[in-house]
Amino acid sequence: MSQQNKNNYVISADIGGTHITTAVIDLEKKMIIEDTRTRLTVDSRGTATEILKTWAEALTQAYEKFGSPAQQVALAMPGPFDYENGISRIKDLHKYEAIYGLNIKLYLSEELRIDAADILFRNDAEAFLQGEVVAGAGTGSRKVLGLTLGTGFGSALSVDGIVNDLNLGSGPYKDSIADDCFSTRWFLRRYHEITGLSATGVSALISMSKHSAVVRNIFDEFAVNLSLFLRDIIQTEGPDVIVIGGNIAKASGMFLDELTSRLTAYAESLKIKLALLGEDAALMGAAAAFDSRRGLNILFNANHPGN
Repeated sequence: MSQQNKNNYVISADIGGTHITTAVIDLEKKMIIEDTRTRLTVDSRGTATEILKTWAEALTQAYEKFGSPAQQVALAMPGPFDYENGISRIKDLHKYEAIYGLNIKLYLSEELRIDAADILFRNDAEAFLQGEVVAGAGTGSRKVLGLTLGTGFGSALSVDGIVNDLNLGSGPYKDSIADDCFSTRWFLRRYHEITGLSATGVSALISMSKHSAVVRNIFDEFAVNLSLFLRDIIQTEGPDVIVIGGNIAKASGMFLDELTSRLTAYAESLKIKLALLGEDAALMGAAAAFDSRRGLNILFNANHPGN
């Protein structure tokens, strides 16, 4: 593969709390190469070897489907993380504890046999919002606050298309931090506190909601808490739009109306939108790091699904 062709393709990854999704991105055509998509389940509470080997396998499968060895890799990673050097700083978040302090960039460089300089990392919430601003729910808005609600609580702010991580999840809320209050584990913990029973996930709670006032009240409580937490950031930053993504967003029918009502009380013109691109946003947003390195701005294919 020529140097020019090498620079056209990135194997991109979205690292979630329970999975990794990978695909090859064509930077020249600004699109995902569909038949390279790979998704593997990850045990984020597993050993470092289990976690890293699964990540490497997902990246390998993507470039094998592409038919050419990996040359450039971009990963959308949850924080805290040393994004420049590729070292995990995740601890006390009930996920990926085993890889704390490990140099992920060096590991993948050796495993995939590519130059460490050709492996870039980007905050996952930042990558998500980059995609949604360019071709999703945040398109056309000057200032966009992005939230990812899932195994963790991600946040980023886009101003005139420049996206930066806000790391609101590490901020204090009540007697803990926001990440503990606006994530899947809060729902499961709250349900157990009230009922003494265990639920397998937010999807299980949704299935119960039709017949359970307790579950409906839990989602209402979530909306109230999130609105109170966001009040200061809305008043300080004045976003035009809030874009909400992540697995909990799939339960938006349970909390979005209440959340919207409360947030627009702080800023009448504020729009609350659900993300449109799913995992594609983070995949493209991560790959955009290579265009940024070359001094370019990544643009999505106008025919990208979700537009």
